[in-house]
Amino acid sequence: MTVSDFDAAPTAAIQDLTGDYTLDLAHTRIGFVARHAMVTSVRGSFADYEATVHIDADEPAKSTARIVLKTASLTTSNEQRDAHLRSPDFFDVETYPEIVFVSADVWQVDDETYRVTGDLTIKDTTKPVTVELTYNGSAKDPFGNLRAGFEGKATVNRKDWGLTWNAALETGGFLVSDKVKLEFDLSAIKLTPTA
Repeated sequence: MTVSDFDAAPTAAIQDLTGDYTLDLAHTRIGFVARHAMVTSVRGSFADYEATVHIDADEPAKSTARIVLKTASLTTSNEQRDAHLRSPDFFDVETYPEIVFVSADVWQVDDETYRVTGDLTIKDTTKPVTVELTYNGSAKDPFGNLRAGFEGKATVNRKDWGLTWNAALETGGFLVSDKVKLEFDLSAIKLTPTA
């Protein structure tokens, strides 16, 4: 049985969420979307990552997150493209095996929306990024774990992190867009405090 196989009522109050969490790799997607040849979109994601999250439901500003993506786990479902993205032209995974995001501030916009600002480090460059997160609710899974779901998005310019490789098209424009959309579908599992 997997989490997707059950129907559970959301927990009664968001205050129940306060605590420490990890992300469930099987039900979380951290990905990106870039325009290709100016006419279509290419979607990719990272299959391996680590995350520590603290949610403070009463004072969201005290919430924190640290996510470490393993760059070698990048996939766009195309081996040739993935090899190029892992090469020194882009992420240079041999030299820079991790992408790191560390939150700095969290604002509650409304009952379901949060704005998380933090530092994103790609290769040897660190820049601030703001992610808008939507709280999708929480529920107990069949194993007794409290899960909270969030969806998020942000748009960045890859050149800000030194990802500058491109190729000109005969018809004008470039092969890869500068703007990249970051996408987050997060299933967070609350950790049980140890004695």
